[in-house]
Amino acid sequence: MPKLGMEPIRRAALVEATIAEIGAAGSLDVTVGQIAKRAGMSTALAHHYFGGKHQIFLAAMGQILRDFRAEVVEALARSRTPRARAEALIAASFAPSCFAPATVGAWMTLYAQATTHPETHRLLVLYQRRLRSNLTHALRGISSDPRGDADMLGALIDGLYLRAALAKDASRDAAMSTALRALDKVTGAHQ
Repeated sequence: MPKLGMEPIRRAALVEATIAEIGAAGSLDVTVGQIAKRAGMSTALAHHYFGGKHQIFLAAMGQILRDFRAEVVEALARSRTPRARAEALIAASFAPSCFAPATVGAWMTLYAQATTHPETHRLLVLYQRRLRSNLTHALRGISSDPRGDADMLGALIDGLYLRAALAKDASRDAAMSTALRALDKVTGAHQ
């Protein structure tokens, strides 16, 4: 087995430190120096590996999206029916891991940065397309308009996530319950 070099270890440490720093600050209003210090390395080394703060953020958000994808894949693997697949997608979207303070900070930063940074916008669009595709697939056979209903549910999931993440009185469970009620309506489960 080949020996793992320092570069992947350091990159991973910088990604983890970036998520933590953004979570602590609640925005991308952090410096590469702060990120590097948290990762236990020099600012120069952080710049060497990523080039700048925005590139480190993109790598960090990429990791969050990979972690989310793994959670979705695991949830879908346990689902035996189209309805269960749709419910699994909703549950994964409101999983406790999505509401860790550092993860919330990263998602909020992604949404804010997507309006001005093309690479960040690309990541957001990638996430939205995957969610839409998964929901469309799950809704086939249980919805009269799988694509349209997937668009609506995806937008609802994003909005409910933002509301639950930002509001002190809104809960993750209430947000998920609302999304599940919307699923009932689009599938005709409770008319």
